[in-house]
Amino acid sequence: MTDADNGFYIDKTLYNGRPANSSNRLEKETRTYDLLDQLKIPYLRLDHEPLPTIDACREVDTLLNIDICKNLFLCNAKKTEFYLLLLPGKKKFRTACLSKQIGSSRLSFADPEFMIQFLDITPGSVSVLGLMNDRDNKVQLLIDKDVLSFEFFGCHPCINTSSLKMKTADLIDRILPAINHNFILVDLPDEPDSI
Repeated sequence: MTDADNGFYIDKTLYNGRPANSSNRLEKETRTYDLLDQLKIPYLRLDHEPLPTIDACREVDTLLNIDICKNLFLCNAKKTEFYLLLLPGKKKFRTACLSKQIGSSRLSFADPEFMIQFLDITPGSVSVLGLMNDRDNKVQLLIDKDVLSFEFFGCHPCINTSSLKMKTADLIDRILPAINHNFILVDLPDEPDSI
């Protein structure tokens, strides 16, 4: 199906687990499926063309019956502290509010080279699952409290040509401990902002 308004292709088939043939998949995507299989975590997969914005994800949200989470890669002004913020897709990011909660002033989006270096992902494909590549724990995970209220969450498998649906509890209780990452719970307001 091609979304007439956005011009991108979505395969409307919901697949259980990894692709049957991974020969045309990137290694970082395959590693994601290997991790989920190793942990015996069930998930649904939807394949599509790259989705450039969170608005383009709305059709995917509907097909997976979830709210795809935003994954924002941030840093402090000195570029010495790095954060991955996981928040509901419809929630707005408020820099001042987050900075105050984590005690880090002047937060901004981190440069793509840090994203590649620490998470082995590129802009548009930012995913909490990229933390499996952060073996030196250079990136602090921040999770908005509303994400924990959802039974399921959605994210990319380190590339924005597929979207996954899995239980939020599996992320918190199984995936994060397995990849040696903890998280800081934050509470961002629902008020609109500029991003």
